[in-house]
Amino acid sequence: MQLTGDLPRFTAAAVQAAPVYLDAAATVEKAVSLIREAAGRGAQLIAFPEVFVPGYPYWNWTMTPVQGSAWYERLYRSAIDVPGPHVDTLRAAAAATGTTVVIGVNERGSHSLGVLYNSVLVIGPDGTLLGVHRKLVPTWAEKLTWTGGDGSSVRVHQTPVGPLGTLACGENTNTLARFSLLAQGELVHVSTYISLPVAPADYDMSEAIAIRTAAHSFEGKLFSVVSCSTISEEMIETLAADDPETAEAMRRPRSALSGIFGPDGRPVTEPLVDEEGIVYAEIDLGRCIQPKQMHDIIGHYNRFDVFRLHHDRTPRGPLEPSPEPPPAPLTGPWQPETGTGNPQDTAG
Repeated sequence: MQLTGDLPRFTAAAVQAAPVYLDAAATVEKAVSLIREAAGRGAQLIAFPEVFVPGYPYWNWTMTPVQGSAWYERLYRSAIDVPGPHVDTLRAAAAATGTTVVIGVNERGSHSLGVLYNSVLVIGPDGTLLGVHRKLVPTWAEKLTWTGGDGSSVRVHQTPVGPLGTLACGENTNTLARFSLLAQGELVHVSTYISLPVAPADYDMSEAIAIRTAAHSFEGKLFSVVSCSTISEEMIETLAADDPETAEAMRRPRSALSGIFGPDGRPVTEPLVDEEGIVYAEIDLGRCIQPKQMHDIIGHYNRFDVFRLHHDRTPRGPLEPSPEPPPAPLTGPWQPETGTGNPQDTAG
């Protein structure tokens, strides 16, 4: 996107909330309500957490694969189709409020019963579905649930709030994925996360989110909007009612952080930790100009004769058929072994 004249200035909103667990319709209804609330506060960009619709597979971390298998089926049945009616509802809400909406969903694969993707939808203010990013590499225990995406969805979208890219949770640690977005001109980065209280004891999820968000903002000299889910008591009751140890773990503090970070790597306003709510901040893309003079890693502060990134944007599917061979000429006697010749030549 060629940015000329006045650069976009707008209000961004980072939603920190829990889904209505494993209920896609109710969670989408909650998302629509939050879109209206944020738009009512003047937000033009509204970011939601990772797989907000209809929730995150915490059983991958707390149960054996065999124990979690029935939960996987339950999540699959609760997931959504893209495109589909739930997406249409979200698109209508974006259009009705004139907002750009970024939201994480569990997406059912259309080519195979049972395939799930960790996807992020980018919806424009006219209701257009601008993009669907599928998480490239599910993180650790997540591989029990999600199929990985491909490079076709690692893209920057041209929106009224500026060139916008998105990555899901742990892939914000992927330096090459982040660099590709920067090299495509990204100035607004949306990162989606989940609350992770069941992480190892020495892992502070809220701190990890802040570090990764600040790093990308500072390296790219851009604005980052980070949205993280929370865990409700309803979710704990659903997943750990008979397991006091897991229930206690799921209430662990400092497991979620949402906020908005500037091109200096600092929060524009105080981030929200653990609690449900919406963080608002004013974004002025003009603030990205001067920091680039010092370190522009996609411009003067790099050596592309020394370093080069190849990004394969080819969509990948389970079948890549070879081109059809040209039909053989129908001459001579019919050959059933090869299918050549003219059957009429054998008629008596």
